[in-house]
Amino acid sequence: MSTATLTIDLNAAVANWRTLDAMTGCETAAVVKADAYGLGAEKVGRAFARAGARTFFVAVAEEGAALRQALGPGPAILVFSGHMAGDAEMIGDLDLIPLVNSLDQMIRHVEALPGHPFGIQLDTGMNRLGLEPDEWRAVREVALAQNPVLVMSHLACADTPDHPMNAQQLRNFREMTAGLDVARSLANTGGVLMGSDYHFDLTRPGIGTYGGHPYDSARPVVTLDIPVIQCRDVAAGEAVGYGASHVVNRPSRIATISAGYADGILRAMGPRTSLWSEGRAVPIAGRISMDLIGVDVTGLGHDPKSLQLLGPDQGVDTLAHAAGTIGYEILTSLGGRYTRRYLTP
Repeated sequence: MSTATLTIDLNAAVANWRTLDAMTGCETAAVVKADAYGLGAEKVGRAFARAGARTFFVAVAEEGAALRQALGPGPAILVFSGHMAGDAEMIGDLDLIPLVNSLDQMIRHVEALPGHPFGIQLDTGMNRLGLEPDEWRAVREVALAQNPVLVMSHLACADTPDHPMNAQQLRNFREMTAGLDVARSLANTGGVLMGSDYHFDLTRPGIGTYGGHPYDSARPVVTLDIPVIQCRDVAAGEAVGYGASHVVNRPSRIATISAGYADGILRAMGPRTSLWSEGRAVPIAGRISMDLIGVDVTGLGHDPKSLQLLGPDQGVDTLAHAAGTIGYEILTSLGGRYTRRYLTP
């Protein structure tokens, strides 16, 4: 087989979700937007549902429709993008809950689907989605009269616990929701880890359930094993890969592996990244190309059949650091050519 194998450990994802849930005294939802951060919302969502998740969050109504098909009736599916034009039939027929984030969306929802459940997003300082404080004060009583099921906001800096923005957003959220008899939600993964002041009635951990920062004690969820197509001897002074940018300084054994930036292995990570074989690191040699990567396996003393990019020795955040990005991008970039293997509870 010439394609790499991406193994997704649903047992680990569920264990992470349960551990985060145990840190709170409220309901813990499952965030499965962006195809469960690239890992497959159908299978991941079902695993979380079996583990006890009753509430799910997706980015757009189309994701909600696919998740509803996977989960069936019952679980609540909330849509971060709210009620967009043209979504009314999908929201109504599939029992989705839009999180309206503007006065226009609120009017659209109430007119198109009177009595249908909805939630409200408030902007507490991130300046991305949600009703701003002045706007919320103007429409609060009218909005609450429509019986929203949730009022939420989103933390901008929760992965940096000591950032002053966290305390400021918490104060703003408390002020904007004072006196409400509606369920409230503020905490993402970082919010869960910052403690009970941020938990309110519902938490929404995302990246932590998939093994990423800031939940640094999470169990790793993904493993990526890449087959070796060919090994060759390269003499000292010869170059490897595009641009002849990597010149070996000693006789070397170079393995060419079957993956590249078309598979979500970001080109920028090359100079600072190694693969692994039986607990030993072997560095990338030359540029990451579309379908192939050169790896210096001289130190192994043998020709490996495959090399591991993600796994116990190297997680998504290590790769993210090497590429100058975040673990979210590493996960959501994992390509469609991989053979996907799921370890199920």
